[in-house]
Amino acid sequence: MSLRALRRAVALVFALSSCVLHYWLARVRGPLTFEQRALWLQSAARGILAALGIHCEIQGRPPSQGLVVANHLSYLDIVILSAAMPCFFVAKTEIDRWPFFGKAARTGGTIFIDRSSRASSAEVADEIFERLRLPVPVLFFPEGTSTDGSQVLRFHPTLFEPAALAGAPVTAASVRYVLHGGEQERDLCWFGDTHFLSHLWKTLGASAFTAEVRFGEPRVYPDRRSAASQTHAEISAMRESEALVLQ
Repeated sequence: MSLRALRRAVALVFALSSCVLHYWLARVRGPLTFEQRALWLQSAARGILAALGIHCEIQGRPPSQGLVVANHLSYLDIVILSAAMPCFFVAKTEIDRWPFFGKAARTGGTIFIDRSSRASSAEVADEIFERLRLPVPVLFFPEGTSTDGSQVLRFHPTLFEPAALAGAPVTAASVRYVLHGGEQERDLCWFGDTHFLSHLWKTLGASAFTAEVRFGEPRVYPDRRSAASQTHAEISAMRESEALVLQ
C-alpha cells in the first residue's frame, strides 16, 4: 500500500467533509442561487486540489460568462477547471450516480445529459440556453469522453447550438498535466475501461504534478459547426505548442 496514497486519501476525506459542512452552513441562510452554487463548487475544488497536492497554473483570462469548451483527460479536469473559475458543468448522467461526487456535482449546478438520447440533448440545450443568461459560464467537454491525451478527438457540435443562437461568447480552454516524477501525462489520464476507484488510488499515489490550464479569447460564432471546428483547432494548437515548450 502506498503511504503517499494513504496520506492523500485521508486528506481528501477531510476536504470532502469540509465541503459538505460549508454547504450546509451556507444553506442555513436560505436556498443557494445558481451563482452561489458555482462559487461553492469552486471553493470545494480548491480544497480538493490542496488535499491532493495538485498545483494549478492558469494562462489567459478565465471567462465570466458564455460557453467554455475544453479537452478532456480525466475526472480531475472537473476539479481543476472548477478551481480556476466558477462555472456550471455539463456531464454524463452516469456521474449523477457516483457516490458523493454525483451529489456534489448536482449541488454545484451541473447539468446532466444522456448522450444516447436525442430528447435529453434537446432538454440540455434548452437548459444551457437559459444558463447563458447568468454571469457564470457553462462548461462542457465536446469530445464526449476522456482520452489519453495523445490527440484531441473530434468535437460534437450539438451543444454549441445554444451559444450560437444566443450570440454568446465561446472560450476554448486546454488542460495539460505536467508530472514532476518522470511519469507521462498519459499515466494520469482516465480512459478506456479503467475502473474509477483503481484509477483514483493510482492518482493518489502519483508524484506531485502541475495542472496547466490555458484560456483562449472569447469568440462569437455564427453556427454550431463553425464553433466546434474552430475551437477544436484552437485547443489542438494550444496543446501542441505546450508540448513543444516542454520538450
